[in-house]
Amino acid sequence: MAASPPRCYSLPRPLLLRLSSPILESLSQTPYSPPEGSAVSVKSLLEGLLRHLDQVPEDEFRLEIRDFILCCAAMAASEGVESPAVYWVPAELANAARSALREMAVAVGLNSEREMVAEMIPEVVVQLKGVIKESCVDPESVEVVAASAKAPVAYAVLAAHQFRWLVSQILFPNLGKLIWLVIPCALTALDHWSPEVKEQGMLTFMHVGKNVTMAELGWYEDAILDACCRNIASSDELWHCVVEVSVLMLTCLEGKNPRSSWFEQIMNEMLGHLERQPMNKDRRVAWLRLIQPVFNAMGLVLLAHFRRIFSLFFHWMHADDDKTILLVLERLNDIIKLTWIRKSPYFQRLVDELILLYKESATKKGREIIRNQIMQTLILLQKCQGLCFESAWNKHNDDPDLTMLTSSFSNLVCSGPESCT
Repeated sequence: MAASPPRCYSLPRPLLLRLSSPILESLSQTPYSPPEGSAVSVKSLLEGLLRHLDQVPEDEFRLEIRDFILCCAAMAASEGVESPAVYWVPAELANAARSALREMAVAVGLNSEREMVAEMIPEVVVQLKGVIKESCVDPESVEVVAASAKAPVAYAVLAAHQFRWLVSQILFPNLGKLIWLVIPCALTALDHWSPEVKEQGMLTFMHVGKNVTMAELGWYEDAILDACCRNIASSDELWHCVVEVSVLMLTCLEGKNPRSSWFEQIMNEMLGHLERQPMNKDRRVAWLRLIQPVFNAMGLVLLAHFRRIFSLFFHWMHADDDKTILLVLERLNDIIKLTWIRKSPYFQRLVDELILLYKESATKKGREIIRNQIMQTLILLQKCQGLCFESAWNKHNDDPDLTMLTSSFSNLVCSGPESCT
């Protein structure tokens, strides 16, 4: 039996005209300048979605409904966004668009605009996917060039914002019923060459990962994780997003299988990207802040990555900013608790680096917080590898700069070696 058409198609046309008229008027009065180098006016595109003829047949009226919803979605998507495509939309206009959708939903007997969007997703997603795909790079092309001659990228950017906002309105458990439509379009956005389009695809996946079950998402596991892996080396402006979405998707889909090849592939891609610019502050801080769930899921499998992880950590422990240092110490504590630093050639050097950091922290603004964290890390090491720790610790017993550390440490731990191995 064919599915029932969305209830918003029963909206009286005079009401659609009444809802769209003030929005079109406000939109027309809103200042707008196309981004530098762009020949496309996003404002004109949105105005075109609100133009109505005096009389239209039923199929064209349905198109007017879809266009109105897409226009409102684009304006609502501007909230908190700095993208040149939509940042120019004032908050008042974005609020008016959401209010119009809400009134439209109530008028056709729905409880909210979220319910109406869920009904309309099958009507608009294929169209949005087509717009995004039209300006994608041709993978068969010898030269990797933007397909701007075929379709300006501004169309894809706008469609990606509309798609992300529409999907974000659908929550658990309703989103799972539409996953077969949403995932292909989100993957198309991730495959696009434009960072703006990619970002909206990543934000969509973050919402999806939090609002569907693992069973629903599992059908697309390899495609999603492959897309995440391929996007890790994308532009620096997307690094925070790509790490966040990769961590979420990886732990959601493979969290109970730490030996999955996807953990190895994604971790290697991330570490390789970090190694190319180890002193890039924004990159390392974002990774250190977001990577904990992957560490927790991998557990002892982290041992296979110790060489690369500790090489980076030993660099970052002596960074200029306190935030990096504290995050490194937090992640070190995670690793120690998860692996006990078993049979690791890095144990003695780790103790040495922590003690050196303790000395260096004397000139830092967050000295007390850093030193407290170092103390907790040393206590963990002593508990996990008592004999090895004593050997590494005793080398520094006579250092006059460590009198306070030695005294505090002795008061906090029991005398005599203790091992949890």
